[in-house]
Amino acid sequence: MTHTSPAGTTGRHTAPVRPSARQTGAAPWRALTIVLVGAFMAVLDTFIVLVAAPAIRADLHSSTADVQLILAGYQLTYALALITGARLGDRFGRKRLFLTGMALFTLASVGCCALAPGSGSLIAARLFQGLGAAAMFPQVFAVIQVLIPEGKRPKAFGALGAVIGLATMSGQLVGGLLIAADLFGSSWRPVFWVNVPVGVVTLLLAGRFVPESRAPRARRLDVPGAVVLTVALSLLVVPLVEGRAYGWPLWAWIGLAASVPAFVAFGLVERQVEARGGAPLVRLRLFAERPFAVGMTLVVLTYAGINSLFLILSLTLQDGLGLDALGAGLVYTPLAVAFFAASLIAGRLARFGRRVLQLGALLGGVGFLGTLLLAARAGAALTAWELAPALVLVGAGNGLLVTPLLNAVLGTVGPEEVGMASGVLSTGQQIGGAVGVAVVGILYYGALGGAAHHAVGAYGQALAAAVALNVALSAAISALLPLLPDPAAARRA
Repeated sequence: MTHTSPAGTTGRHTAPVRPSARQTGAAPWRALTIVLVGAFMAVLDTFIVLVAAPAIRADLHSSTADVQLILAGYQLTYALALITGARLGDRFGRKRLFLTGMALFTLASVGCCALAPGSGSLIAARLFQGLGAAAMFPQVFAVIQVLIPEGKRPKAFGALGAVIGLATMSGQLVGGLLIAADLFGSSWRPVFWVNVPVGVVTLLLAGRFVPESRAPRARRLDVPGAVVLTVALSLLVVPLVEGRAYGWPLWAWIGLAASVPAFVAFGLVERQVEARGGAPLVRLRLFAERPFAVGMTLVVLTYAGINSLFLILSLTLQDGLGLDALGAGLVYTPLAVAFFAASLIAGRLARFGRRVLQLGALLGGVGFLGTLLLAARAGAALTAWELAPALVLVGAGNGLLVTPLLNAVLGTVGPEEVGMASGVLSTGQQIGGAVGVAVVGILYYGALGGAAHHAVGAYGQALAAAVALNVALSAAISALLPLLPDPAAARRA
């Protein structure tokens, strides 16, 4: 059993403490609601800044490289620190790490982002924002596994999936509204100011109502493993995130190639740590368990498809069809609503097991295929709202897929490994998204060639060529899903 303490307590325990009736009744849902706000903010800040990039560049006189680092710096530190953040939560307390991450995220939002006098300070602030997000996001998964009764976890993961989807898909809409409002002549700065009141309120509520928990027998952090893993992830993630913007230079390919032996070295280090009786950063035996290994593969493929769609759709809507940030955000709204509703519904359909995931993969695949066919056929006559019906299918399908998939990956993990597994899962989401964006960017820009802005036909054909990747990913997901154990079948047996 996981060690828990009443809300507001952060001291170490020498013996397991049983959760009180309050912690197993209404309080866990209140605690989950609070930490879900942190998850929403972490995901939102990945996407909301995309809309603000042109205004930031004009106001701060930033170079193209500066803007790229402002966009990517957050994603880089976020992806690199997730597993370490999860393990620190196991050792020092999930509540403590959530509060620390939220405080760092909020301070970076106001102290450096919203008040940034230049590109350099804004880049630095985004790096610190990413570290804050990496400290707090994995704790959300741990809170679900530790506080929510097993039978209610599908509902909790449904709420998490809805929040992730809503934050992902509302980033452009919220950013567009804030920039269009130009509050007090502040241009892009409200996209960071909005984090401050939300962060302060969340800190106060989390300090009062979120109970503390740690992994049983949590030991000191595996520093050698953390260092080697950070190097390996850097060699993989930095080229994926930055390579396209710089035209895929030689250093990007060298980094990608070097990441393979770096991950092998990480595996050797972790085996040595465990052989000495230590606590490795990641227990490699997790990947020998079929539910976790298959589930993680599906997570990577799913997020490769979701994140890559946002890139090519945003480029097509704004650069191709000439929509402004607010108009593009409005086109995302039907997709976001469908994702949100389907995520909530999926949490209530746990009794149908794997069939819910299969239905989600099918609907998403049909939506991607519909987008491809429409974009290819319409040519220069393509309009934004013609895409809406297919995008609704994409949103509904991924809402049904993501929610039970998160539950499937973590559902069989014990309390002593929930933090570790949460960090690995979160990192898989980021790596999958980065790989998808990198590959689809190559397809999209390759098909686009040197077409001028607002050349609707060229952008439509590029969209069709790139969405072929999403169709292929949906087919791969459907093919792999039968390998995922079906809890519904197990219950019937």
